[in-house]
Amino acid sequence: MSKPANFTDRVFPAFSLPRLLRTVFAPSGGERVCILIDLDDPREVEGMRFLENPDNCIQRNAHDVFYQGLRDGAAAELGLLGGELFAYEVTGGSNLDLPDEVFAPDGRKLSFTADIYPNYDIILCISTYSATAPLTASAKQFGFRGATMHGMNKIILSSGLAVDYDEVSEEAEKLRLGMTNADWIEIDHEYAGVCSTLRIELGGQEAQKSHGLCRGGPDVANLPAGEIYYVPTGVEGTFPMRYDDGTVGRQHVTGGRVFRSELLRGNPETIAEHNEKLKSDPVTGELGELGFGTQRLPVSGRDIQDEKILGTMHVATGRSDHLGGKLTPDRFANRLNATHDDILFSPTKTPDIRVPQVRMHRNGRTVVLIENYEPAEYMRALVGT
Repeated sequence: MSKPANFTDRVFPAFSLPRLLRTVFAPSGGERVCILIDLDDPREVEGMRFLENPDNCIQRNAHDVFYQGLRDGAAAELGLLGGELFAYEVTGGSNLDLPDEVFAPDGRKLSFTADIYPNYDIILCISTYSATAPLTASAKQFGFRGATMHGMNKIILSSGLAVDYDEVSEEAEKLRLGMTNADWIEIDHEYAGVCSTLRIELGGQEAQKSHGLCRGGPDVANLPAGEIYYVPTGVEGTFPMRYDDGTVGRQHVTGGRVFRSELLRGNPETIAEHNEKLKSDPVTGELGELGFGTQRLPVSGRDIQDEKILGTMHVATGRSDHLGGKLTPDRFANRLNATHDDILFSPTKTPDIRVPQVRMHRNGRTVVLIENYEPAEYMRALVGT
């Protein structure tokens, strides 16, 4: 019997900062690099006081592994300059625009647009919430490259960031070629014995891949990488969603947007708050991404890695401009709603939500991609398992 897709007995090499940066960016030498972190009070970066707070585990990884790693020889080995660390205030949501204020360890208050973006060639953001969308927009404006690594923990460092991203890119391309130009994808869900189907129209578009390589012009890689994704052209149907507090609601979708949530289990107030948000700011329900994992990785407990595991899939609501979509922050009624929120379906994140089957229609035929969080024959053939 084959092992489930989310199980791995794979042996990973020890994490190496020079190898990661060399593989992702292929730096040519002489480029300036910096590290960004987020803090509830960004002034605590002064004198590195944030290290005294044990809750700042993500930020400590940024300091101990990346900041110290660059100072201890990685920068010299790669011919990189700088290596400074800066802090900004926690945004409070995934992919919300960043504040312009940023603080340095010597106490200076600086500006992203005046002091950071124009003066660095490579920006590494290790934060609580994803900053991929705002940094991608700024990269196009100011010309830098970057990587976002939100939620970084020890498992991610020892696996998702220890892999060879040339290999990740090659594996993702195999899946992309077998899934590009799809007409539609249907996802069956089952929760508490009730079945539902979400039909996602794709219009024959080119599938895109997040593969971790950022070697060309202005761009930002989201790490760990390893997924195939689309920006839907239309979505209809229903699907169950697990909220952060454990509440489960059935999402009703038409015209590409969630327009109503129906309580299935948990807190009615959670559903009421969501419905009020959908009513007052309808674009918050827009489904702007469909993604499939391509890697064999251990479960990390962080969506940023767990959505990259082969056999998982995710949809996302909200902002989509960083993926090639049209939903930009200015189209939201409230700027604090301009998030990009992934909704991951996996055997560990949503064990009570079954996904009996995922189907794709492409080139005049319908094939099964996934069954019960396992890649089906078609997908296994693409990746060679």
